[in-house]
This record gives sequence, C-alpha cells and structure tokens, in this order.
Amino acid sequence: MQHAIRLAQKGAYSTDPNPAVGCVIVKNDKIIGEGWHRRAGEAHAEVHALKQAGSQAIAATVFVTLEPCSHTGRTPPCANALINAGVKKVVVAMSDPNPLVAGDGLKKLRDAGIEVESGLLAAQAAELNPGFIKRMQAGRPFVRVKLAMSLDGRTAMASGESQWISSEASRNDVQRLRAESSAILTGIGTVLADDPSMNVRLKAAELKVDRVRQPKRIVLDSQLRMPADAKIASLAGQCIVYTTVNVDNRDSYPFIIEQCAALSNEQGAKIDLKALMQDLVKKEINLLHVEAGAVLSGALLKNDLVDEIIIYMAPHIMGDSAKGLFHLPGLEQMKDRISLKINELRSIGNDIRITAQPVIKH
Repeated sequence: MQHAIRLAQKGAYSTDPNPAVGCVIVKNDKIIGEGWHRRAGEAHAEVHALKQAGSQAIAATVFVTLEPCSHTGRTPPCANALINAGVKKVVVAMSDPNPLVAGDGLKKLRDAGIEVESGLLAAQAAELNPGFIKRMQAGRPFVRVKLAMSLDGRTAMASGESQWISSEASRNDVQRLRAESSAILTGIGTVLADDPSMNVRLKAAELKVDRVRQPKRIVLDSQLRMPADAKIASLAGQCIVYTTVNVDNRDSYPFIIEQCAALSNEQGAKIDLKALMQDLVKKEINLLHVEAGAVLSGALLKNDLVDEIIIYMAPHIMGDSAKGLFHLPGLEQMKDRISLKINELRSIGNDIRITAQPVIKH
C-alpha cells in the first residue's frame, strides 16, 4: 500500500478534478502489475495495473489507495474490471467520499465473492486528495492561503512594495503549490497593485508530467475594475472574474465574468464568500490556492473558510509601518484570537515554511 501511495503521488499535478490514485497487484509475494491515474478522462489506476498484470491477475491481491469506482463516468467502472479479471482480494486504503460511489464499489466486489479489506494507511491516502475529499464531504473546496512575511510578521512595506520578501527557493516551492491546485484565487487589489500572472511557470519536465496543467485563475472584483490588459487575464488558461455588478456585454471582456451574491456593508457591496465557494464546487474546484492581500485573506479566515495556511517566513525585519498578514478587525481581547495548529516547519532556502491549520472554535 505504501508503494501504491507513492504511485498515486505521481498524479498530483495532472489528475484534477479527479483524485490521485495508485494501485499495486501482488501474487505469490511479487508485484505483477502497478499503475496510477494520470489524467482526468483517461484510464484509472486499476486499469493500468490490470493491463500490466494480464492473465496473472487471476486469484491475485489488489492494493488500491481509493475505493474502486462503481459507476460509469468518462471511463467504465473499475470494480467491474477487477471482477472480470478474476482477482481474489482487494485491499483499499479508504472508501470513496464521492456520493456516486460511497461504498458501492466495495459492495459490488463483495457481492462478486471477492474478499475486501478497507482502512489500511487510510490517513496517508487521505493526504493525497484533501481537495477532492473536502468538495465531496463539505460541499466546498479545500482552501489553502499562501503568504510570505518577514520575521516581524510583515507582508509589504507601507508603500505596498513587497517584491521580494521570500527567497527564490521559496518562490519555486510556491510554483509546485500552484501546480497541484485546481484554481488560484486573488483579489482585485492585488491585481491593481502588482499585475501578477498567477500561473504555473515550471516546465513539464520539472513536474515530471507530459504537459503542464494551468489552474483556473480567479479574481474577486466586486466593482469590476479589472483592467482588460491585466497579465492574469492574458495568459493561457481560464481567467474568471467574480463581481457583484450586472454586466450585459460579457463577451466583450477578455475574461469570464461570473456574477456572485453580494453582502452589503458600510463600505459597499462585497462578494459573499460562502456563495462563491458553492459556485466553485459546481466548477469542480477541489483545491483553491489563495495568494491575496490582508483583506481577502482575513475575510476567508474570519468566515471559517481556510483549511490550511502556508507562510514563508524570511529573515528580514520590515518595521512597524509595514503591512501585516491578515486584516481582522474586531480581535481586541485574548479570547478573540484565532488559534492555529502547526503541522510542519521546514527550511526552504534561507526561509522557513510554516504549514498550519486554523483551530475552529465550537
């Protein structure tokens, strides 16, 4: 199963919106077939492994990181393929959270007389597909906020200058985070201030894939101030702008315009972030990677819509007037603070990468 998990990891940059899955077929203590899901719409991991095993698959044991599918989508059911191949036993790391499967694959195997075990290395298998699991179980994408800060917790000088806080090694690391994402989210403030590209600039060989999959680029722009010549809208791939403004001539813009529900306050109309998440689920967004300013990052955190925070902390001091990580008005007493669980600390070049998750109060 550990080998199956390693195989599944090969699909991290290419399978979206499908989950990354690995499969190993064993007979007489020898691996006779292995495979992983390589791209949405193509053969699943089990099919690749069965093809390699051939007729030896009869009476063999199959190890797979996710419950074999039982429905016909863009490919036939993998549970049927395993049954037709005559395997004896199937060991599954975790059941499929997709309501279209959700135990039906395991039931189909058992009904066919195949021995089934489930739960082996389930936690490790779940780490392969946090976005897919979140979308299926919670009805929203897995939201990861990426930030870069100085040692004193600053993200930009008072003038707005922020390039570059983190090291080149950290910026290359971020490229891999982007590459595994379904979409990259930012706000119009960041677009107007920095004119970012928000794309994946690594080459296919660096990601060990046949071609680079560009995540969707999403801009929240309540008043539709997006420049027609913004870099984020001019590059390959899909750029979507969410706004609260009624737009009749959508086809005249060089990007896709989606109207989103608004929340009104004293500053004017703001995009309803929870309604946004529901719309992103319809677009099969699994992992939403956020690179935005303090206002949008703070709003996501305040609305309990952040699952993971990745902070690149650089060995600089930027001073009192520089800007902070999150805009979170209303946190005035210690009881109001937002607690984080630190999951990992790692050196990246001269920086420290902090991976944390908010602790939701109940």
